[in-house]
Amino acid sequence: MDLSLPFRDPALCRSLLDALSRELDAFGRPVRFMEVCGTHTVSIFQSGLRPLLPANLTHLSGPGCPVCVTHDSEIAAILEAAGRPGVIVAAFGDLLRVPGPDGRTLRSVLAEGARVQVVYSPLDAVKLAASCPGETVVFPAVGFETTAPAIAGALLTARRQGVRNFCILPCCKLVPPALRALLEAPDESVPDRQERIDAFLLPGHVAVVLGLAPFRFVAEEFGRPAVVGGFQPADILSALCLMVRMLREGRPAVGNTYVRAVSEEGSPAARQVMDAVFRPADAFWRGLGRIPQSGLVLRGEWADFDGFRCLGVERKETKPVPGCRCGDILRGRLTPDRCPLFGTVCTPQNPTGPCMVSTEGSCAAWYRYGGR
Repeated sequence: MDLSLPFRDPALCRSLLDALSRELDAFGRPVRFMEVCGTHTVSIFQSGLRPLLPANLTHLSGPGCPVCVTHDSEIAAILEAAGRPGVIVAAFGDLLRVPGPDGRTLRSVLAEGARVQVVYSPLDAVKLAASCPGETVVFPAVGFETTAPAIAGALLTARRQGVRNFCILPCCKLVPPALRALLEAPDESVPDRQERIDAFLLPGHVAVVLGLAPFRFVAEEFGRPAVVGGFQPADILSALCLMVRMLREGRPAVGNTYVRAVSEEGSPAARQVMDAVFRPADAFWRGLGRIPQSGLVLRGEWADFDGFRCLGVERKETKPVPGCRCGDILRGRLTPDRCPLFGTVCTPQNPTGPCMVSTEGSCAAWYRYGGR
């Protein structure tokens, strides 16, 4: 039985679109909202919802794609690890085609003789290491709070099973500090600026783990509504209705329209596993630069599993890929169709940047479903 069917019901979606239009008309000015989840990006385009949104509601895709926000220096470090003798890089498929600063990718170094294998979970990488005792298997730990508990669980499994030839390159990011960085950007302090973000559609998957409390600062400190939404059209539309109503009533808050999956407290068990292995630290984001306490690094007692330490790999200062505007797109400053490379030099078959590579990237979604 498809439990998502009620949330894709055309009549329900039409009524929610009408309600959204009425809320916007009552508010009396255009609204710009940003989603910060790659699944929302794809869902809004794939469902055909984006062109149906009222003209006075602008949709922006923010830094919600984990592969897209991975910094050039981290991609370079992953490529460096792949070049080491006796190393197998076990990575998610999206990472294979992300260009590094020199234009190389994991796919291209694989063709040159490096050992790279696609895995579907961190635990698959542990199993690979157990089956290859003479090799070092390194997993590029890219993701948000959604995948960090699974990565931590894989490390717990590796230690319990005595798999000593497994390590990770910690590159996970935390969503709430990125939202703070967006809101603290100098141009966001101008209330009537046309490109100001009025509200956020919060990531449902991340909120399953974190709950609502880590996002409250968006409303309490910056006066912007922030609503957790699911991923079906009716989920998204109900979240948008709530955020515009909050704006109209002048009562910004953190709302939750995804109550069938997200609770107030989130998942304490998932956070406990994550916190047992990782601690927050400053991190570099593509397009956003260095954000305090926005990344996850291994705690001291897990240092033996740190690939940066074990392999002697470093995050070095790098230059961005020439011509790539992914950073501007991730900040909501540019839509993919306004990038001069979009659809010509940069396509899913020949991507210049990660926003066109990842299945959750806004450029890939726009290319496949939208602006073309």
